[in-house]
Amino acid sequence: MLRRLVAGVCLGAAAIAASTSAYAQVTVTLSCSALGIEMELCRAGAERWAEATGNEVKLVSTPADANERLSLYQTLLAAGSADIDIFQIDVVWPGILAAHFIDLAPYLPHDERHRHLDVLVESNTVDGRLVAAPWFVDAGLLYYRADLLEDHGFEVPETWHELTATAETIVESERAAGNARMQGFVFQGRAYEGLTTNALEWIASFGGGTIVDADGRVTIDNPRAAEALGLARSWVGTIAPAGVLNYAEEEARGVFQSGNAVFMRNWPYAWALANAEDSPVRGQVGIAPLPRGAGEGAGHAATLGGQQLAVSRFSAHPEEAADLVAFLTGAEEQKRRAIEGAFNPTRPALYEDTELLEANPFLAGFADVLDGAVVRPSSVAGERYARVSNAVYNAVHATLAGSGSAEDNLAGLAHSLERISRGGRW
Repeated sequence: MLRRLVAGVCLGAAAIAASTSAYAQVTVTLSCSALGIEMELCRAGAERWAEATGNEVKLVSTPADANERLSLYQTLLAAGSADIDIFQIDVVWPGILAAHFIDLAPYLPHDERHRHLDVLVESNTVDGRLVAAPWFVDAGLLYYRADLLEDHGFEVPETWHELTATAETIVESERAAGNARMQGFVFQGRAYEGLTTNALEWIASFGGGTIVDADGRVTIDNPRAAEALGLARSWVGTIAPAGVLNYAEEEARGVFQSGNAVFMRNWPYAWALANAEDSPVRGQVGIAPLPRGAGEGAGHAATLGGQQLAVSRFSAHPEEAADLVAFLTGAEEQKRRAIEGAFNPTRPALYEDTELLEANPFLAGFADVLDGAVVRPSSVAGERYARVSNAVYNAVHATLAGSGSAEDNLAGLAHSLERISRGGRW
């Protein structure tokens, strides 16, 4: 599979290159996700830079699945490939891939760097080097059908237990009325990075910690974490379809946007698509913070996500590539992407922009969501984060699928993480 993906990247780049101008000064190759409308927005931004500089940009579409994309990047970079100059990377990958990227600090002035959220600049700085520039920031959100809640007399749920009860009642009523396809809640349940982000939100919202704490201690084996996963297990086959165990972002969005789910957990990008002119649920969707758990230490929790841009140290044109990164992560381009695609800026000042807020009213409260965002243990784990996440999502997936209890699976996960960390010595 990976060999075919690598070949596809090279072939895709060649096809795009064949259509570019023969008079370009320099050609820069940029990897972009094709999730939702990301590729369209990426192309528009790249074209603006190309027109302004006289250079050309080749776009390479990469896998939507985060695990597949990371494996592809690791294969290309380990081989010293110069096929891609700029990599779009996940917020948790700088520590994994840092050795393969140039230091962007010389190309981004100090005052410009610190117009981004501090937490993102810090996460992109490895051993004193700015290995990536923040492009857009994410945090998990609860999407809900405002019309269905109103019709059935419910408020937006504050807790996961309230969500469960609300979904059960609405699904039962809707199915009795003839909508046999109605589901209560869809989320990212496939065994991949997306499940790690969902699980962290459930666990943290119950006061169960962050899997590994800031000091490197494995904290996942605790009763509150088990309670959170036990509740999530109860959703599968009841308010969530059994197929949710194979859902990533787009599968969940497809069910919700078709009008067949009451609630959905997803990233902010789904807002623009759910309200597009051709969307069956246009004008019927609301957004709220994810519910909180129960008991001491419970609260709202949303996993911090987002994407960054990094320049390969194997690039033949690092200065031009860095200039394109500076352009794409600049204030004007981030504002355009937020208005057209609901991709949230990494620059706090833009959250006060009236034009942006008019296009995306939910962003008015998004800064509060970011303040309470939960960070995955990528900084602590460094190069071993991929192994950490793999262990997490496999243990959680087994629990959701009914293979072992939450308590047993979390005990096994803790043992695995201790081994990966070499006894806490990350």
